[in-house]
Amino acid sequence: MNFAREVLQAQPPERRALVELQRDGTRREWSFGEMRQLIEVVAATLHARGVRRGDVVMTLIGNRVEWVATMMSCFRIGAVVLPCTEQLRAKDLRLRLDVTQPKLIVADKRNRAELQAATPPCQILWIPDDASLFAQQGPPLSANEELKDNDPAVCHPALCPELKDDDPALITFTSGTAGEPKAVLHGQRYLHGQRTQAEAWLGAQPDQLVWCTAGSGWSKSARNVFMAPWLTGAAALLHDARFDPHERLELIEQEQVNVLCMAPTEYRVIAKRAQLRELPSLTQMVAAGEALNPEVLHAWREATRLDVRDGYGQTETGQMTAMPIGQPARPGSMGRALQGVKLTVTDGELTADPRTVPTFFLGYLGEGVRRGQDGEWQVEDRREQGPWHTGDRVSQDDDGYLRFEGRADDVIVSAGYRIGPFEVESALVAHPAVAEAAAVAASDDERGSVVRAVVVLRDGHSPSPKLARELQDHVKRETAPYKYPRIVEFATELPKTASGKVRRALLRQARR
Repeated sequence: MNFAREVLQAQPPERRALVELQRDGTRREWSFGEMRQLIEVVAATLHARGVRRGDVVMTLIGNRVEWVATMMSCFRIGAVVLPCTEQLRAKDLRLRLDVTQPKLIVADKRNRAELQAATPPCQILWIPDDASLFAQQGPPLSANEELKDNDPAVCHPALCPELKDDDPALITFTSGTAGEPKAVLHGQRYLHGQRTQAEAWLGAQPDQLVWCTAGSGWSKSARNVFMAPWLTGAAALLHDARFDPHERLELIEQEQVNVLCMAPTEYRVIAKRAQLRELPSLTQMVAAGEALNPEVLHAWREATRLDVRDGYGQTETGQMTAMPIGQPARPGSMGRALQGVKLTVTDGELTADPRTVPTFFLGYLGEGVRRGQDGEWQVEDRREQGPWHTGDRVSQDDDGYLRFEGRADDVIVSAGYRIGPFEVESALVAHPAVAEAAAVAASDDERGSVVRAVVVLRDGHSPSPKLARELQDHVKRETAPYKYPRIVEFATELPKTASGKVRRALLRQARR
């Protein structure tokens, strides 16, 4: 198998593959034929700089065609790609450099200061801000040229080596919600396994346009910005700019986006800060990463007449559940297990059979995965080591639909009651004064723990004891009274990971 070869050859060369919107306002469309040529040139560029099969290539690039081309070139020649988000600081980058030991870094010049502060120990290939790095590198090498090295680790870039399911392909780091980020190694099976969620959840059709807004460097971007769309013959939209809720809606209309994939935080912020309206081009909207609040789902449904369908997965597993296409969304539910994926709920925790998960990871670098001095990967495949405990608390109804209740560490036990933070947070953000909220446990002599809410207010509202009591009463009305926050604190912002997930662990520590 070779993902890059197979996914590109499966599409007509004239079919649209990418729509690129650059920071300077430049717009360009790329066909699959043009992308294939570009990827061959990038592969030649990487190979000329010493990158071989099994080597790690780190990227620090925005949502640009060069990022897609570098990713696909690594898949093509059997290198292992480590995409990093541009939001990482020098300390974060240093951690990734130390753990993965890349052979080469491909980076935007705009990230020069932060990357150099991390003192990378390898060569850096800089991308200009205003032109393609690879445009002047020369034509693709001929596939008819003979290999001049008998070492199987040396791969001519014009050839696509046959790769195995468990050959390393991609490194992504966990978001660090509960500690230091961990390096997750995915095999080739992760790339091909995206077809399951691409067809059952993302739902893009040939020639449609998909916009997955995730920044390059996150696991969702690795699978849904271009891989999943291309597997179904759809095109991908790349927008290399910061999030703006008003601009997001304008671009959906301007580019006639058909399938929209955003983080729950983005859906929430747009619903709060922009004027939602009918978006006729949209046929599907999906979200994953955190549960979506019912009032946000309702707002989007009222405006677009479409449901935002939720899904669930982890960096280690890839996507495992989905709200089915064509079925009414169930507010608060992350859907059912994808076809063939075996999930069970044991003592309230979601558990997976890794052998049934097509995108399950190989292992963590430094634990079950190591790379020898000779460059060979030594992998103890985690898929063969028994059930995977997600650490996520869920409930399941008789129809198999699952509801996320919180991380095992996030569940609040108060006077014997088990309280999921999401329920409290959903009730709080339904109040017109609340922009964001997080619920965590606070120690209490009588009850063991009580619910503590940290609230970010919307513009025009100010913290006060009166408003705190109003929010407490509001939660009592919205959900079971025992779940109301006995402590309400106000903040200007919530601590989050670079991917937008609330770091509840930091909020808990702040009370110790």
